Amino acid sequence: MKTEGHPVLNNVCYLDVSSGKRFLTKSTMKSARKEVIDGEEYFIVLRDVTSDSHPAYTGEKRIVDTAGRVEKFTTKFKRGGAKAK
Repeated sequence: MKTEGHPVLNNVCYLDVSSGKRFLTKSTMKSARKEVIDGEEYFIVLRDVTSDSHPAYTGEKRIVDTAGRVEKFTTKFKRGGAKAK
């Protein structure tokens, strides 16, 4: 088997910034931030959403309202005599 054709697997720690949970694994990813965990050096990769914080896995219902889009949608399509434009 050729050694130069395969990517190098690194120790990587995916850090969920919303919950603080760490996922230790091996990956080809690298980052500038490194940390020693349990005596081994890991690249720290920050993630906004992981299985620990995603609503599909946690069962939470969240509405993320960016620039009033939810209100705009509800007023545009509300029932009760108002027609959709």
